[in-house]
Amino acid sequence: MILAIFDLDNTLINGDSDHAWGEFLIQQGKVDEEHYKQKNDDFLVQYNQGKLDINEYLEFALAPLTQFPRKTLNSLRTQFMQQTVEPMLQSKAFELLQKHRDLGHFLLIITATNRFVTEPIATRLGVDDLIATEPEIIDGRYTGKVSGIPCYQDGKVTRLRAWLKNKPHNLEGSFFYSDSNNDLPLLKLADNPIAVDSDEKLTAYAQQRQWPILSLRS
Repeated sequence: MILAIFDLDNTLINGDSDHAWGEFLIQQGKVDEEHYKQKNDDFLVQYNQGKLDINEYLEFALAPLTQFPRKTLNSLRTQFMQQTVEPMLQSKAFELLQKHRDLGHFLLIITATNRFVTEPIATRLGVDDLIATEPEIIDGRYTGKVSGIPCYQDGKVTRLRAWLKNKPHNLEGSFFYSDSNNDLPLLKLADNPIAVDSDEKLTAYAQQRQWPILSLRS
């Protein structure tokens, strides 16, 4: 079964769910607005520039998960899905997913954003599996630390290879769709790399190598 692999943020959805979750927490009064907003915005700029220190970012991004019981977090996430994520969904993304589904491909999202935020989004999009950055959980509570390797840049390749060891799939004939220059390590690995609503650096790279470039924006 051929793998159709998709980045999530700014690829399948029109926005960054990780940054948006931070904005949502601010709106709900769950984090200090002045401090949190500035850092959240600064980290997004660093990500877009390909200069993000992923461990520093995750220490920041996962901290709010430690401050509330799971029931409260799940309730907040349900509200986040309804208010913030639903407007980010794109009809052309659903059409692209269905195209690969009709071809009998295995649909896989691979994202740097943590599983707490992305798991319900992956479910909403109807993909077969999700590889995401894993927040550590001990005794049913988030610790604020990462379990294993963050799913970012070369880490996406490492995590995908580890996933493949336990699956009846390989990368022969694989597709990978992404918007970000941060995903170049995995784009170079896929048999069919596709730039989607791509940033300036990835667009230039894709043009040089004659990779397909498409838009899913409505």
